[in-house]
Amino acid sequence: MISQNYNLHYCLVNDSNKPVILFLHGFIGNIHEFDQVIKLLAWEFSFITVDLPGHGKTQVLGGDECYTMANTAHAVINLLDELKINQCFLVGYSMGGRLALYLTLHFPKRFAKVVLESASPGLATEIERLTRVKRDAQIARKLARSITKADFYNFLLNWYNQPIFGSIKNHPKFATMLESRLQNNPIQLTKSLQLMGTGNQPALWNKLSQNTTPLLLLAGEYDQKFIDINTEIVQQCKFAQLKIINHAGHNIHLENTKEFVKNIKDFLTNPIPM
Repeated sequence: MISQNYNLHYCLVNDSNKPVILFLHGFIGNIHEFDQVIKLLAWEFSFITVDLPGHGKTQVLGGDECYTMANTAHAVINLLDELKINQCFLVGYSMGGRLALYLTLHFPKRFAKVVLESASPGLATEIERLTRVKRDAQIARKLARSITKADFYNFLLNWYNQPIFGSIKNHPKFATMLESRLQNNPIQLTKSLQLMGTGNQPALWNKLSQNTTPLLLLAGEYDQKFIDINTEIVQQCKFAQLKIINHAGHNIHLENTKEFVKNIKDFLTNPIPM
């Protein structure tokens, strides 16, 4: 059974009078990714956070196939089953957003509304996927060479030089975020990158038109790449709406936490216009 291949590390704070939000972190993140967001939402919602395979304290007991998106998605659903959570809200960031979209499209009855932060449906063509696989393999080799904490720290500094992250390195909480990222194991991260990276994940573009779950897509104003991707998603999925968040790049929930929380709260608590 899939559930026997994982020892998922998670945190559940559940009040039967409050609806549950499942939060899925991004690549190199962990169970604490949304701590500041959760503090601002805790009055109205219960929540569950989980370390995805290759991250945090989650243990993968099976083979490398356990790191793929399909098997990770089934592991998440099995966890919800074990916790007797039949339906909840879902929020995913970046890699966690890609996983959240996969979950939404393959298990639509399990999620009432879904928020995708800086996420994509994957790459549409085989050429794009092969190119991305090669790029991710190069990054994975650099990660694997991060033997010391100083090596890993330097890798992270280079990672956040990517244009999609804008000026995140100037954010006052950037150092705290890096310290949290350093709790991960670089070798385990390489497996996640290689097996659940954008190049290897199933492309979901052709399934968007079938979706009937309300989606809120969030993209930062400095992250033009994901503004373009999410604009295209909205064109193909009539149940999706896009909000551009000011003063943020890829990591909206860190750079503009209050606006991020406001949009989530409004979307999850207000009825969807027909």
